[in-house]
Amino acid sequence: MARTTVKKDVVKTVNYLNKDFNDFRGNLIEFAKQYFPNTYNDFNEASPGMMFIEMAAYVGDVLSYYIDSQFKESLLAYAEEKRNVYDIAQSFGYTPKTTAAADVVLDVFQTVPALDDNPDYRYALNIPAGATIEASSNGTVFRTLEDVNFKSDDISNKIEVSIFETDSGAPTKFLLKKKVKAKSGTIVTEFFEFGSAEKYSQLKLSNEDVIEIISCTDSDGNKWYEVDSLARDTVFDEMENNTDNDPVSAVDGKTAPYILKLKKTSRRFTTYIEENDKVVLRFGAGISDNPDEEVIPNPTNVGSNLPGSPSYLTDAFDPSSFLKTRTFGLAPANTTLTIKYSFGGGLDDNVQSGTINSISSINYEIQDSLLSPATVQESKDSVAFTNVEPAKGGSGGQTVREVRESALAHFQAQQRNVTKEDYIVRAYSLPAKYGSVAKVHFVQDDQLNKSAQTEELERTITDADIGSTVLSLQTGRIPNPLAMNMYTLGYDSNKKLTTLSDTVKQNLKTYISQFRMVTDAVNIKDAYIINLGIDFGILTKVGFNKQDVLLRCVSTVKDFFEIDRWQVGQPITLSDIAYEISLVDGVATVVPPSENNPNNLPIVITNKFSVADGYSGNFYDITSALREGVLYPSLDPSIFEIKYPNTDIKGKVLGDNLGVGE
Repeated sequence: MARTTVKKDVVKTVNYLNKDFNDFRGNLIEFAKQYFPNTYNDFNEASPGMMFIEMAAYVGDVLSYYIDSQFKESLLAYAEEKRNVYDIAQSFGYTPKTTAAADVVLDVFQTVPALDDNPDYRYALNIPAGATIEASSNGTVFRTLEDVNFKSDDISNKIEVSIFETDSGAPTKFLLKKKVKAKSGTIVTEFFEFGSAEKYSQLKLSNEDVIEIISCTDSDGNKWYEVDSLARDTVFDEMENNTDNDPVSAVDGKTAPYILKLKKTSRRFTTYIEENDKVVLRFGAGISDNPDEEVIPNPTNVGSNLPGSPSYLTDAFDPSSFLKTRTFGLAPANTTLTIKYSFGGGLDDNVQSGTINSISSINYEIQDSLLSPATVQESKDSVAFTNVEPAKGGSGGQTVREVRESALAHFQAQQRNVTKEDYIVRAYSLPAKYGSVAKVHFVQDDQLNKSAQTEELERTITDADIGSTVLSLQTGRIPNPLAMNMYTLGYDSNKKLTTLSDTVKQNLKTYISQFRMVTDAVNIKDAYIINLGIDFGILTKVGFNKQDVLLRCVSTVKDFFEIDRWQVGQPITLSDIAYEISLVDGVATVVPPSENNPNNLPIVITNKFSVADGYSGNFYDITSALREGVLYPSLDPSIFEIKYPNTDIKGKVLGDNLGVGE
């Protein structure tokens, strides 16, 4: 009977730390020596065995390289290949910029006849957005982004009027001028036919370097909206602010030409940038006008936990199933999509000043039924464009490194308002057609503590022109953890501070609602405007014209109080004003003015509050707020402003540095 011998398995040690050819080769040699000492012992470089060992080391080295490389390419911070960087960046929600269009502000002109020595605005035209003008230098096309309405004297775009023709000294024709923003890019329209519904269908645009998709409509006239994710079912939509659309908001039409609304839509798409810089549009999977993302989440997904009802909370539970969707928007079906987009951009679009002047396409709107057809046509023929400043901002696409860094920054921000700085930046980014926000201040809301005694420093003012009193001392208030206050201001037509209209506030509220955290509550309020007057005195150097020096000093103070340089809650340091004046050529020193200066200060500040004189009506106790040469604003968010610099800034020359007085 034969005896069977069972050999126990030998545990062999394997080194998994090898990474390159030499490590693999050396470890294979040691492995052979240890576990096959009697099988093979010829480790000469020219032996057949060494050939196989080195071939195995070679294969291991190559595989190790590609494993490391692929792992690195899966990490955005280290990826190098364009395809991988694009894929990861877009999975983070960031769309690479394949090109950048040039931006420019165009001067737009038209002539109108005179009527009683004034422009006859019946012949004033409205030029809808989308007019195209070519640059004579290289043929670059620019598209206007806003309507140019010569009948409307908007706050942000006032009409400049000048005499164009005269007859015996009397004007016969006027020249009207407005400004409009424009962007470079060639506009094309493409058509895509769809048959039966196909889940997650795609289409690819023909041109590279797409700047933006202007519109997407189907055969039935339905508008399709671009979203950053197919899971997002709400988009911003707008309507013109007029009496037909909203009679209440129409009174604010000059400050807010458009009303911003949130719209729920199932017709949406996302864009994806391929490695070849072409744009792909991706659609959802729904096949009806009532996709399931519009259905209220079903509580049966989690169970009610009531007697006799199922409950799944005792088992492993995925919360996302409660809000899941299967369609992510509609899929185009049995229709033709018309897509209008612009492409181009680049450094060549940064054309020089005075070159954008050739009109390619333009439309006019005018109520001309009762007007002279010949004069109407003359007004249309008079329209001209030019750019005083060169176009700027045009550039090529982002490099791989730029895409990588931008995507990382985008992912960290995640298009959400978390800090107060996020809210401030978002408020400033409100598109101008919805209203213009000039100043923003963001603080935690507070509320009166009813259990504590409240003390408020108020002045009893009997002057009927005073609208309100700005509080300089507040106690007995506690923070409200449930809300934040956003204090805002805008500009009027003369770039003076004013409160925002109700329509602009509503647009701003709608705009930031898409970016705020669900637990955040934001109250939009008006900041206080404290109007000031400035008095100062100087001694001039010998040999300088005193009046010229004084005028330069007044101009310096005007620049110091330029409203763009000031923010809500910013104090005024008197020594800073005095220092700026002292730098004016011809000034020997800054000295206290002789009047209204009991504290002998070199700079005297007074509060201007009379509503009848055009001021804000806010009274402020300057004496109480001035400490150690610094004027502090109110605890109620406020900002200092010189409303009328030509009259509210006063200076005196009290002599020269040799002691010669005036």
